[in-house]
Amino acid sequence: MQIAIGSDHAGFVLKEAVKDILAEIGHNCEDFGCFDTNSVDYPDIGFEVADAVVQGRFDQGILVCGSGIGMSIVANKVDGIRAALCHDTFSAKGARAHNNANVLCMGERVIGQGLAREIVVAYLASEFEGGRHAQRLEKMHAREQ
Repeated sequence: MQIAIGSDHAGFVLKEAVKDILAEIGHNCEDFGCFDTNSVDYPDIGFEVADAVVQGRFDQGILVCGSGIGMSIVANKVDGIRAALCHDTFSAKGARAHNNANVLCMGERVIGQGLAREIVVAYLASEFEGGRHAQRLEKMHAREQ
């Protein structure tokens, strides 16, 4: 799977750990920044990752900031993105299975690297169930139009 990944300065350390996790479980990723802990504006990076996913250049996106909230708000401003803020494996699985999420958001100040590993693995291993969930997604898609 091809993953677009990005963070702001408050999510940099966790983003770097997630890149290692992705490599270990056999996924490729492209890092959209940031590249150190110097202050950046999270919308710039969040929009880049979301745009790359919605354009079909990547299968999924992962965004990290301090809480995960800012990045999830930014990503969800992009038509066609269904960003899910997940801080547990139950939400990560459901985000994919029920909501067909295409961007996973996490907060470095909320979870540790061990839990982040479990969330990323659960999220990427889950698949959209379709069925009744598909018609609900169609309602959201129609609203975007």
